Amino acid sequence: MPTPPAPAVTTAPSSPPVAPPPPHRIPASAWGLLVILASIWGTSFILMKKGLVVFSALELGAARVSVAALLLLPFALKHVSKVDRSRIKWLLLSGVVGTLVPAFLFAYAETRLASGLAGVLNALTVVFTLVVGAAFFGQKLTGLRVLGIVLGLVGTVVLMLLGGSGGAATPTGEGNAWYGLYIVLATFGYGISVNIIKNHLHSIPAVAVTSLLLLFIGGPALAFLLLGTDFLPKLASVPGAWPAFGYIALLATMSTAVAMVLFNKLIQSSTALFAASNTYLIPIVALGWGLLDGEDFNLWHLLGMVIILASVAIIHRAK
Repeated sequence: MPTPPAPAVTTAPSSPPVAPPPPHRIPASAWGLLVILASIWGTSFILMKKGLVVFSALELGAARVSVAALLLLPFALKHVSKVDRSRIKWLLLSGVVGTLVPAFLFAYAETRLASGLAGVLNALTVVFTLVVGAAFFGQKLTGLRVLGIVLGLVGTVVLMLLGGSGGAATPTGEGNAWYGLYIVLATFGYGISVNIIKNHLHSIPAVAVTSLLLLFIGGPALAFLLLGTDFLPKLASVPGAWPAFGYIALLATMSTAVAMVLFNKLIQSSTALFAASNTYLIPIVALGWGLLDGEDFNLWHLLGMVIILASVAIIHRAK
């Protein structure tokens, strides 16, 4: 997609930025972005699983953020002097809670949880987008939306407690359904980030938002990767390390760098809840890859997924 024009230099606003009113009609381009994002992000869970065969969760998370930040560094350098200083704190907060921390949480989760189930739990992003929006950004909380939130939590309990971890087809060969709580926490971070972008960063081009927040978190991630982990020794000596890093690099390129630009564009051109509803399709893609890779999927998993997606539907459609 073409790079949006850079914003003009502005002075600090005298009052906090106000989010634009939601569009009366979701444009066709937004629906197209939704499908593309679901395909990319639905594939990310199997890529994480393949990377974890060699690298630890800490190494994978740091490498994912570092590679994505390096890829978008030219765009960050182009825009860094043109963004109002009052927005920097929001870029930093969005980067930490919506990218850096989830990169580690998802990696930890998939050491003991099937990748397809991780994709299903990712649908909770919609639930927490509404919860955070209602708590801090004036989002309307109706009875139906409360029902959607409750159903989302019920579906999570069913999937984790009754369905199990999805079998032994994990990078460690061991399963633990409680590792799904890492994803619950990560989706809460996503919910915060979505609302920040929609309410405080809506006037900044999507590529600028993505590249700048990666600029702020990429340096620490890269320093930790090179100085605080065994990433380089593993890359030099462990059999299969380069193919595993290839999966991580593809994950960083498509699921972090490219997809984040598209997602931020989607948030700005539609609504926060519509953007987060790409999670309708992500579980289907993720489960498809998981089944191809030998992961188990039972009736309890199916029931939990149906309940979670029903909660997403209720939240998305409730007025």
